[in-house]
Amino acid sequence: MSPVTPNLGDYEQTAAAFDWDTARGWLDGLPGGGLNIAHEAVDRHAAGARADHVAIRWRGRRGERRDISYGELGRLSNQFANVLASLGVAPGDRVFSLCPRVPELYVAALGTLKQRAVYCPLFPAFGPEPIRERLQRGGGVVLVTTESLYRRRVAPIRDQLPELRHVLVIAEPDQAPAGTLDFRASLAGASEEFAIGPTAPEDPALLHFTSGTTGRPKGAIHVHEAVVAHHATARFALDLHPEDVFWCTADPGWVTGTSYGIIAPLTHGVTSIVEEAEFDAAGWYQLLQDEGVTVWYTAPTAIRLLMRAGADLARQYDLGRLRLVASVGEPLAPDAVAWAQETWGKPVLDNWWQTETGGIMISNYVAMPVRPGSMGRPVPGIEAALVERSEDGHVRPIEDAGEPGEIALRAGWPSMFRGYFGDPERYARCFADGWYLTGDLATKDADGYFWFVGRADDVIKSAGHLIGPFEVESALTEHAAVAEAAVIGLPDPILGDAVAAFVVLRAGFERSEDLERDLLAHARQRLGAQVAPRSVRFVEDLPHTRSGKVMRRLLRARELGLPEGDLSTLERAEQGSEGAP
Repeated sequence: MSPVTPNLGDYEQTAAAFDWDTARGWLDGLPGGGLNIAHEAVDRHAAGARADHVAIRWRGRRGERRDISYGELGRLSNQFANVLASLGVAPGDRVFSLCPRVPELYVAALGTLKQRAVYCPLFPAFGPEPIRERLQRGGGVVLVTTESLYRRRVAPIRDQLPELRHVLVIAEPDQAPAGTLDFRASLAGASEEFAIGPTAPEDPALLHFTSGTTGRPKGAIHVHEAVVAHHATARFALDLHPEDVFWCTADPGWVTGTSYGIIAPLTHGVTSIVEEAEFDAAGWYQLLQDEGVTVWYTAPTAIRLLMRAGADLARQYDLGRLRLVASVGEPLAPDAVAWAQETWGKPVLDNWWQTETGGIMISNYVAMPVRPGSMGRPVPGIEAALVERSEDGHVRPIEDAGEPGEIALRAGWPSMFRGYFGDPERYARCFADGWYLTGDLATKDADGYFWFVGRADDVIKSAGHLIGPFEVESALTEHAAVAEAAVIGLPDPILGDAVAAFVVLRAGFERSEDLERDLLAHARQRLGAQVAPRSVRFVEDLPHTRSGKVMRRLLRARELGLPEGDLSTLERAEQGSEGAP
C-alpha cells in the first residue's frame, strides 16, 4: 500500500493559518445558497463523479451484505424525504429512529435532514422508559423502528406519547403491526426526486440526548452548520482521504455514531463499513482484513477486549491496509497505546469531545508524536484552555503546566450545540466569559498536550457512554422494595466504569440474593442492559448533604478506600436530630 500524505502535516503551521471560513470552502453549499448536511454528505457526490462509488457497505448479522452507492443513497433518502412530506412533517419537526445498524437507519437520517426536519437517534438497547422519556421530551412526531423493537419497547408506551403521530416500521411484507406504517412499502411508493428546500446554516438539524447528574436527560440541539466541523475534524483527526475504507464502530444512537458513523465519512466521499453484529474479537479482525479497512474509529472498551483476546489472535489476520486507528469515549490508558503499537504496528490516536461539542475538539494526529495517555492537542480552529470557576460566575484561566482545571472551549465553533431542547436556562449555565464549560477536568503539559483527569460531576462513563445517575436511580425507586437509591461508577477492566447501585430498602423488605436479582432485572427491563446497574449493594442509609443531595463522591471514596475529602456539608445523624437545615 503506497504511503498517504497526512492532511495535517505540520500542526503548528496548520493551526496558526486555519479558520472556519477555510473549512466552509471545502464544502459546496446548496445550489441556491445555504447549507444542508444531507446535500454535503450525499447529493453533491451523487450528482458527480462519485455517484457509483460505494458509500455504505452493510454487513448484516446473519451474513447478508449490501453495497449502497452514493447515487442509490441519494435516491433512497429522496424517497424518505418525500414520505415525510406526505405525512405532513414540517421543517423543525423531530423525527426519531430506534434501529439497529441497518440500511434503513441511514436512509431515514439523511432523508430527515433533506426535509429539514430534526433527526434524533435513539440507542436500540434502551428499555421502554428511556425511550418514552426522550420521545416525550423531544416532542417526536415520527419514529422509525423495527417490528421487534416496536412490539417489545414502543407499543407498551405509545399511549403515553400523544405527539407521536406516525411510526414507520421496518418489517417483512404485510407484517407491520396495526397502527403503524410499513417503512419499505412507504419508501417504494415515493418519488426518487426531491429538491432540498432553503436551509440556513443555523437551522436545527440534530437532537442528541445526553445524561446529566441531576434532572432528566438533556437534548443537545445541533444545526446544519455542524457539518463544517464534522468534515474538518475528520480531515484533521481521522485523516480521511477519498479512497479510504472507513469503519466507525459506534452505534448511531450515540453522537459518535452520527457525527462520524454517518455524516463525516460521507462528506469525504469514502466507503463506510456498517456492521450490524455486536463485538466479536475474531469477527472484528476478519472484517478489518476482508474489507481492507484503512481508518478505524473505535472505543477504549473495544480495545481492552481485543487486548484480552491476545496478540496471537491479532497476528492471524492481515491488517496491512490499516493506516490509522483512533479512539474516543473515555481515556485510553498508556498500556493500550503501547500494546497497539506492538501488536498492530501503529498506536491508537486518542481524542476527546462531547455530545455538546458535536465533533472532535482535542486529538492526537497521525503526523505528530503520540504521548500515551494524552488526549492530544486542540483541533485547528478550536481554542481550549483550563479554567477554574469562581463563585461570582466568572472563570480564571489556569496557566501553570500540570495544574488541573476544567476544560473550557472558546464558544463559536460550527458544531457547538445551540441549546438544550426546551431548557434555555440549563444551556446558559454552560457558558461563562465566552467559554463553554465542559465539566471535564484535565491537566496540560508544557507542550500543550491535554491529559484527562475525570468528571467534575457524578456522570458515569461506562463503555464510552455517559450515564446519568438520576435516570438509573429513578428507575430503581419505582420498585416496591426500594426507599432510596444512589448509583456511582466503579472501575471495571473492560467498561472503564461499571454502574453500581446502593439501595436502602423499605420497611418489610429484607436483603437477599433473590431481591438483588429482581432489582437488576427490573432496572434492565426499564432502562436496557447498557444503562442498568451491574451490581446492587444494600445499605442502611446513604450519605446526604444538609440540603438533601446524595453525596455520590463519598460513596465512591468509601468503596475504593480513597480520601473522603471535605465533609462540611455532610448531614450527620446528630445534626438531623437537632433540626439542622
